[in-house]
Amino acid sequence: MKKILIVDDEPHNRILLQEILEDLEDDSLQLFYAADGAEAWSVVQAEKPGLVFMDVMLPDMDGLEICGRIKARPGFEDTFIVMLTAQSQSSDITKAYGVSDGYITKPFKTQVIKDVVYRVFGCA
Repeated sequence: MKKILIVDDEPHNRILLQEILEDLEDDSLQLFYAADGAEAWSVVQAEKPGLVFMDVMLPDMDGLEICGRIKARPGFEDTFIVMLTAQSQSSDITKAYGVSDGYITKPFKTQVIKDVVYRVFGCA
C-alpha cells in the first residue's frame, strides 16, 4: 500500500490535494489527513506514510519541526516529505530544504503534485 499523508490546516487545501491524488486512479494509494502538527505526528507514527505533503504554517507546531522529527526518527529516514507553502523567500526555501525532500509553493499545479507521487512511488 502506498500511503500519503496530507497535512494542512486549511480544509480547502486538503480537499484539493485529495482530489488531485484520487484522480490518479491507483487503488493502492491510501490517503491520510492531518490539520495540525500534533495530529500529523500521530498519523506518521501510526501509519508510516511513504510520502507526506506538509504545510509549513500550522497552528501548534510548524511543518519544519515535524519534518525534523520524522527524519530524525529511526526507520523513517526514507519518508519523502514535500513542503507546501505560500512562503517563497529564499530563506524560507533554504529552511525547508534543510529538513525536507522538496518544496512546492502555493498555489501549486496539479501536474507538479502528480509528478512527486510518480517520483516517490515509481508510478501511481
